[in-house]
Amino acid sequence: MAELLMVVSDRPGYTPHIARLVAMMTYARHSVLQEVEGLTVAQLDYLHDAESNSIGALLMHSAAVERFYQGTLDIVHPKGSDAEEADWDAAGELGDAGRQRLRGHPLGHYIDLLSAVRQQSLQALQGKDDAWLHAETRWGDRRVNHYWMWFHVIEDELNHRGQIRWLKRRLPH
Repeated sequence: MAELLMVVSDRPGYTPHIARLVAMMTYARHSVLQEVEGLTVAQLDYLHDAESNSIGALLMHSAAVERFYQGTLDIVHPKGSDAEEADWDAAGELGDAGRQRLRGHPLGHYIDLLSAVRQQSLQALQGKDDAWLHAETRWGDRRVNHYWMWFHVIEDELNHRGQIRWLKRRLPH
């Protein structure tokens, strides 16, 4: 699949529009993982100031956003222990809870979480079709479709990739 990393096209097991979504999700994740390759626990936990989030927290936030949409779209129903759910909540919200709870983990911990959540998404999306992807629903007072929700998963992750790049340039040497 590496040869298709930068090709938005059909993917085996997916309908055409879902395949293109999966291609974009795959590239976005690849680009994030490239940014964090080789980071230490201290670098993942680094806080630039009292209001910033750590790189580790941003990675877990990306997994938490995807996990949230899995549940919202009724395609996966993950449930962990109370402590795990508290970490997921902190990752979703970030801020003070994230600064306190999301610390002390090696890069592999975050990669494993990102990978597990993504595998659940990819498996669930194989069972969906393009009509499902384009189906509309309400998000508060707004009309949205499932495609937009998955687009938001991608754009949120890429937004945080930018924050990760910014933080990496400010890591203490």
